[in-house]
Amino acid sequence: MSDLTYAYAQPSALTHAPEGAALQLAAYAENAPASGAACFFQGRLRDSWLAARGLTTLAKVVASRFVPQSAALRDPIVTAGAGLLRFEAFSSCNGVYARLDLGPAALEGEFLSSGTTNVDFNEPMVNALSRVARAEPVRLTVGQTEVTLERAAGQVTERKVTLPERWIKGLTAVQGYLALMEEKMTLTRVQATQLVQSMPAGTAKGDFFLVLRGPRPSFAPVASAGAVRVGGVHRLRLLDGLLPLCESLRVFATPDGQASAFVLALGGGHEFVLTLSAAVNRGFSGEGNQLDTLLEDLPAEWLAGANNLFRGNETFNPTLFAMAHDLAPGTVDRLCASLSAMGLLGFDLAENHYFYRRLPFKTDRILKLNPRLKNARALLDSADDVQLVGVGAGGRTEARVRGTDVWHTVLVGGPEPARCTCQWFTSNQGQRGPCKHILAAQLRFG
Repeated sequence: MSDLTYAYAQPSALTHAPEGAALQLAAYAENAPASGAACFFQGRLRDSWLAARGLTTLAKVVASRFVPQSAALRDPIVTAGAGLLRFEAFSSCNGVYARLDLGPAALEGEFLSSGTTNVDFNEPMVNALSRVARAEPVRLTVGQTEVTLERAAGQVTERKVTLPERWIKGLTAVQGYLALMEEKMTLTRVQATQLVQSMPAGTAKGDFFLVLRGPRPSFAPVASAGAVRVGGVHRLRLLDGLLPLCESLRVFATPDGQASAFVLALGGGHEFVLTLSAAVNRGFSGEGNQLDTLLEDLPAEWLAGANNLFRGNETFNPTLFAMAHDLAPGTVDRLCASLSAMGLLGFDLAENHYFYRRLPFKTDRILKLNPRLKNARALLDSADDVQLVGVGAGGRTEARVRGTDVWHTVLVGGPEPARCTCQWFTSNQGQRGPCKHILAAQLRFG
């Protein structure tokens, strides 16, 4: 996969004036019109100190790396719409996803347009944010206005950014995990502070499990009833600066324990979400959690119609949508997975609904980010690479699928999970989505 390289026309900056500070976030979108990025929001932050704490924590996540060979990345994306600004970002290793939501209560101003854009998070701007004082007025602009685009020749400052496509892939994959999560516990501010105090020292080598012992949360090395699996628990230290400020902390996890999320209600329309992959060495970009739902191509008119509907409504509840249009839940699940994989939907845990946002990248770039599915379809190009062995009781199908210098035995269908003899399946046991051999057998034999 090739990386995406782009440049901002000017750097983001926090400038100071007698009437207050102004935070100008420079924007870039690969799919923007030739005239350049629009201005999405202009106004002020009602609680600039709290918003600045959220933004500096987001920058802390973006600058962090928990796998040594990962490349440093700096920039989040911002979605403007439905009266909110949503800042989304990843750690450099792609295993931590963070989002800061500024709702209507946090903003006073005008949404000039809806959309999603990359924004420049340069170091001087982030350092300036960390020095914002309590009650200091700060105006915020996301994107460029016509005035800021009218600048003298020679004064343009470009900062080139290389964005690995795994970053884009992770951003689409993590929404599938969020949509599956269930709320496990809610902690008060005092309990959230105790959570920090109970965190194991140093770098955690294995899994820890978050439990409530009476009213006090703690981490245990062994699972127990009601415990939440947290892989790489030391990554939660990214929240050190926000946990003492939160009004409540809601903890979510997927039923299979492959991802966990921590939702901090900060008050005044500010909310921060931190999502952790199952282990430090697992980036969300390598997950195949939505591949099963992408096996069958949905009619193009369904995707186009849903895209238009979500763009108008900007929020979306799958259950209500299925009931209103008399669609089977499975059909809506596939529709959501397809739109998420295309970068058209994010998921809001606190509100338990999807939100529309079109990632600021070309759609054809995003659609190329499922190599396992692409390789599975390539196996079907030859009639001999996927062979039926037989169909057993309960509709269990056994197949032989060609691998590299070896044939693999694949079992699909029936009430049991699919299985394969390849190394990928042996190592992951289906926890990171199906291998290409299982996908090929499912495509051929239904």
